[in-house]
Amino acid sequence: MTADAEKPGEGAQAPLPAHLLDGYRAFVAGRLRDEQARYRDLAEKGQNPRVMLIGCCDSRAAPETVFGAGPGELFVVRNVANIVPTYGPDANQHGTSAALEFAVMALRVEHVVVMGHARCGGVRAFAESLADPYARPLSAGDFIGSWIASIKPAADRIGAPAGDLADYVERLGRENVRQSLANLRTFPWVAELERRGILKLHGAYFGIADGRLETLEDASGAFVPVRVAY
Repeated sequence: MTADAEKPGEGAQAPLPAHLLDGYRAFVAGRLRDEQARYRDLAEKGQNPRVMLIGCCDSRAAPETVFGAGPGELFVVRNVANIVPTYGPDANQHGTSAALEFAVMALRVEHVVVMGHARCGGVRAFAESLADPYARPLSAGDFIGSWIASIKPAADRIGAPAGDLADYVERLGRENVRQSLANLRTFPWVAELERRGILKLHGAYFGIADGRLETLEDASGAFVPVRVAY
C-alpha cells in the first residue's frame, strides 16, 4: 500500500454485507424473473401508484410486507415514529413534506395512509421523557430529540403517563397517528383535494407481535381491527 492509498475507515468504500448480496441474488433468480415485464413497464412508463404510505422506519414494520404490495403499488416515505410535520415552508430541508408534495401534486395519488405500529421506539422515548423528567434523550444526536417533540400535541390530548408505561405507549402511538392526520390537513393542497373528494386520508396501526392491523374509523374515531379469514 502506498502512502497515498486509502486506509480502511478513512474514505474507503466498504463492500455490501454478504446477506444483502445473497438477498439480491435470490431476488434476481425469483421475483425479478417472475415480474420482469412489470419492472420493464414501470421503467418505460414511470410509476403511477394510487397510494402514498407514511410509516415508521422501524425495520419490523415494512409497509410493502404488511400490505403484500408489488413494485410500483405504494409510494412510501418512512421516518422515526411515522410523524407528519405541520405545513411550514422555509429554507430548511423537509424530507417528509417534500415526499408528500411530490406524491400528491406530481404523482396525484388518491390515498395517503399514515401507519403507526406497536412498540415504537420513538414513541416510547417520548413517553419515557414524560414519565421521568430526568430521563436521558433517545440519543445525544442533533436531530432525534427535536423530531420526536412533534408528538407533544398527541401526548397533551391523552394526558401524562399513569400506571403501565407500555399501555400508555400504545395509546400514544395511536394518538400520534391521529395527530399526523391532523397535520396533513395543514398542507393547503392536501386540505383542498380532500375537501373536493379527490384525495382520501387514512390511519392505520400495525401490531408487531401478532400482525394485527387496525384502521381508523372516520365516524367513531376509533381504531378497529381488520377482519381476516384464516
